[in-house]
Amino acid sequence: MKILKAVTLFSVVFSGFISDASFGQTSQSDSVQFEKLTWTEIDNKIHSGTTTIIIPVGATEQSGPYLAVGKHNTRVKLLADEIAQKLGHTLIAPVVSYVPEGSTTPRSSHMRFPGTITVPNDVFEKMMISAAESFRVQGFKLVVFLGDHGGYNSVLEKTVKTLNKSWHDKNARAFFDVGYYTAVTHDYAHWLAQHGYAKEVGMHADISDTSLLMAADPSMVRQQALRQSGQPLTSQGIYGGDPRRASAALGKVGLEMQVNAAVHDIRSLQQE
Repeated sequence: MKILKAVTLFSVVFSGFISDASFGQTSQSDSVQFEKLTWTEIDNKIHSGTTTIIIPVGATEQSGPYLAVGKHNTRVKLLADEIAQKLGHTLIAPVVSYVPEGSTTPRSSHMRFPGTITVPNDVFEKMMISAAESFRVQGFKLVVFLGDHGGYNSVLEKTVKTLNKSWHDKNARAFFDVGYYTAVTHDYAHWLAQHGYAKEVGMHADISDTSLLMAADPSMVRQQALRQSGQPLTSQGIYGGDPRRASAALGKVGLEMQVNAAVHDIRSLQQE
């Protein structure tokens, strides 16, 4: 009898859990994220005019003692979603998180620290070409590479040249939106300097990097480690600048610049 009661109670609780878990869920058919759609939903979207797809390229790398190693993946996915929503008729491919980050033998660049994953340039290039070709044969006409990390920009530029050469008679085009990246390195850095943060802008894990992640996902910033870090050192994986006055409010300005730059660039191509 006790066993029967226990089984009955479990069934009630489990049924309630299933009911609660599905409560309020809506269909994902309107999502802009490729990976959340079925193949028939993707096919319907393409035939209804959704022929632009963004390939968000992030990175998995060390960023000092206070930023989680997936900062680029989180930021580019969040911003790609907003960009696609603003553009309309645009989908987002799964984030590419394995990218060139230096050598493993000997260990160089960010690979000198734990928390980094690297692939060779030629492997990365072939993966990008194959991904873009996968989308082209499905019916996408504009494939946009959105890179959140500058270390592979030259590879993406080469990739786009290769694709456009092979697609010249296939009614498709590849595009690397460098404006999305330079919105941070140029426009946002200039804005920070104008507002009294010139000496705190560096190359990596600086006030810019940290503020952007605070605005995108504050759970990925270790606030205590940040505030108590002292003067940043290259031995900690911080290359120039001082992040200790970083804030989500500052970061929102940079994120908005990136979104606006990408929307402008991509929309101009969609309208050609």
